[in-house]
Amino acid sequence: MKVKNLILTARVLSLVFTPFYLPIVGLLALFTFSYMSLLPWQYKLVVLGMVYIFTILFPTLLIHFYCKYQGWNLIQLGARERRMIPYIISILCYFCCYYLMIMMHIPSFMARILLAALAIQVMCAIINIWWKVSTHTAAIGGVLGALVAFSFLFAFNPIGWICLVIIIAGMVGSSRIILMQHSLSQVVVGFVTGMLCGFFTII
Repeated sequence: MKVKNLILTARVLSLVFTPFYLPIVGLLALFTFSYMSLLPWQYKLVVLGMVYIFTILFPTLLIHFYCKYQGWNLIQLGARERRMIPYIISILCYFCCYYLMIMMHIPSFMARILLAALAIQVMCAIINIWWKVSTHTAAIGGVLGALVAFSFLFAFNPIGWICLVIIIAGMVGSSRIILMQHSLSQVVVGFVTGMLCGFFTII
């Protein structure tokens, strides 16, 4: 019973903290903790809606249809050699969103969040050619890297939020190991990759 509950909890954590939520989380943080909180709420909703469509809705649906076409479930999709097409799908969706943001002259700080998420996807895809890496921990690592970068840019104390993100990262990494989707090294490398991409892209 305890093992079943542990596995169920791990599955819930993996679903809740899916890698696709990184841009939305970053934008919400930007709209809350920076001067961009002064922007009209209609403008914020348009930006968030566009980002949701291209970074969550489209990738999720397209990858779901791809899995259904191949006859795979999410566990089977976890095999390294089967992850490249989903990576390409998400990279194309993220690139389209970033391109639209540039065309709409959306402030660079917002666009950089998409660029950071895109950089993380590209790096994970490149690493995946030789070795499987955790995109879940890469995404949460990207949140941490972006948070530290924005704390430098906007001069605020991020310690409380850093602690929260590290706790969540530990939970997400543990869930991926419990579900036998990744090893400890794959989880750690994913986190470090995401953190570096998030920090240096934003800064």
